[in-house]
Amino acid sequence: MTAHPPVKTAFAVLRRRPVAVLSLLLMVGTLIVFWPVRHNEFIDYDDHLYVSENPHLRDGLTWAGVRWASTADLTADSPNADYWIPATFLSHLIVIQLFGMDPAAHHLANVLLHALNAMLLFVLLQRMTGSTWPSAFVAALFAVHPLHVESVAWVSERKDVLSGLFFMLTLWAYVRYVERPALHRYLAVVLVFALGLMAKPMLVTVPCLLLLLDYWPLHRIPATAVQGRGRVWWRLAREKVPLFALAAASAVITLLAAQREGVVHSFGETPASVRLGNVLVSYVSYIGRMIWPHDLAVLYPYPRGGVPAWQAAGAGVLLVCISLVAIRERRRRPYLIAGWLWYLVALVPVIGLVQAGVQAMADRYTYLPLIGLFILAAWGLSGLLASLRYRQVLLSGAAIGTLAFCIVMVQGDLRYWRNDATLFEQALRVTEGNYIAYNNVGIDLVNAGRLDDARNHFQRAIEINPDFALAHNNLGTVLAAQGRHDEAIRHFAEALRLAPGLVEAKRNLGNELAQRGDTDAAIDLLTDAIRLDPDFAQTHSDLGSVLLKLGRRDDAIAQLAEAMRLNPNLALAHNTLGMALGNRGRFEEAIAQFTEAVRLDPGLAPAHNNLGIAYDKLGRSGEAVQEFEIALRLDPSFSEARMNLNRVFQTQHKAGKAAP
Repeated sequence: MTAHPPVKTAFAVLRRRPVAVLSLLLMVGTLIVFWPVRHNEFIDYDDHLYVSENPHLRDGLTWAGVRWASTADLTADSPNADYWIPATFLSHLIVIQLFGMDPAAHHLANVLLHALNAMLLFVLLQRMTGSTWPSAFVAALFAVHPLHVESVAWVSERKDVLSGLFFMLTLWAYVRYVERPALHRYLAVVLVFALGLMAKPMLVTVPCLLLLLDYWPLHRIPATAVQGRGRVWWRLAREKVPLFALAAASAVITLLAAQREGVVHSFGETPASVRLGNVLVSYVSYIGRMIWPHDLAVLYPYPRGGVPAWQAAGAGVLLVCISLVAIRERRRRPYLIAGWLWYLVALVPVIGLVQAGVQAMADRYTYLPLIGLFILAAWGLSGLLASLRYRQVLLSGAAIGTLAFCIVMVQGDLRYWRNDATLFEQALRVTEGNYIAYNNVGIDLVNAGRLDDARNHFQRAIEINPDFALAHNNLGTVLAAQGRHDEAIRHFAEALRLAPGLVEAKRNLGNELAQRGDTDAAIDLLTDAIRLDPDFAQTHSDLGSVLLKLGRRDDAIAQLAEAMRLNPNLALAHNTLGMALGNRGRFEEAIAQFTEAVRLDPGLAPAHNNLGIAYDKLGRSGEAVQEFEIALRLDPSFSEARMNLNRVFQTQHKAGKAAP
């Protein structure tokens, strides 16, 4: 028997088992498209706070880590969490347990979850509608749309892709319940939905979306008289009361956490008229970016004066017109109103009616809402071309062209997410008045040693928003590094005036005052910083240094030990603890600390100098000379190391003369 050519064989398999083949293609294709993200770094904008430098996650799946993940921001503010998302933090713990802090593993975990979501979306739509190719197009567009890059390429947005997985599983459980109602099937819906809320509370609109699915494509609303349909709607709404209750509880927990964080704007800060204008424009802007996804950025700053009235009015008219068309066509084309309302409803939690944070909108917010527009486009275009002779050819060409365009755009956007510098430089290119982007590019310039350029960026951020406390703090850090301590102190103080709970500013001002000899004020500031964030190791280390200078060695040792418990990789803390131990005559223990300090940071000249002093105290002059020489090689102007080296040489010379 003659074998079929490979292409014919592939098409034969596709015809026999289209759902299985297309599901596999979606999974593999999504993984391939997003595979380059494995080269990306952690982003300091949230990743370091929530994941890479989160002391509660560092050790992986420990009882302490699981306990923190389960309770963080539930009833009290946690510096390493914005709101209660225990399922998301548990997922980070699992990845850390398996792969440590390798950025590639954390990025690829997001990619895998996203690929699973795309595959499940296809299977769900095909099962609900019986339409294979429109379902495949919606899922493929979901998989490779550039607006979804942010949710996949940003490790901190694990909550998007993980909540997306629970969302798909909730829909799956609901479809099974609708097909064959039973208590255990309904309980499965409730359980998976609860897990989704614990991954990201944006899923609070799910009960409403399930009602839309009841309308189309599940057709649980009969085509009877209006009064009859009303009774059915009421029955279906009552059916979802437990889900609405879970959503309400999640919304309350999240709102209370946001209020504790101080990120919820009052109506005095952002009036209702300004919010409404931004809501209308954002709804339309997301549609525009879906159609033409260019000039994307990690942050679109909230317009300080609000959007122009003509833009808000124009956006409102467009939204009303689309809604009227969807309503008029609801009988002939029910997918139009189902998809349109999906989009409008799913965005409600993040559209800005309750304004939290500084962003006017964010690409990541579209992760699930755009499914509604994709459905509208896929089924709408198919219906629009139904009477054309070459309908399948046109639809196939449009689908292939759209997906190819999206894939090319995704590859470009993934490069912007390579590191902090590329990400925020892109934001500066495509947005205006983006003071946060100026601030974050400034931080990257500080890390690169370009202090003058960094200072200019921080100053520009303050010019745009004089009340931006973080920029004042960062500008103070640069000024202090440049020896302009009076100016630095003024900016640290201004940062604290604007944000009294800003831990970094308290720590920085405390260190500056300690250098000036105002140790009492320094200790008060550092102690208060520890009260606000007891898990920040660097503050404990700084307080230990101040206490050591005051001769309070036991207190200093306690603070330094706590710093290293929280973060064993703080080279300066090891060095300072070694000094405290050396002052107590515990030179062997001091040597262990200095040795660890130079292992963590081989270029730390003071640690090499201190190690040399400890060796010299124990009579190990050869090793002392070696360490002093290393310190001088690292810093030729290190006068203390040169004096120590000369002293050892003189001691050796005298000992040689005295020998018989």
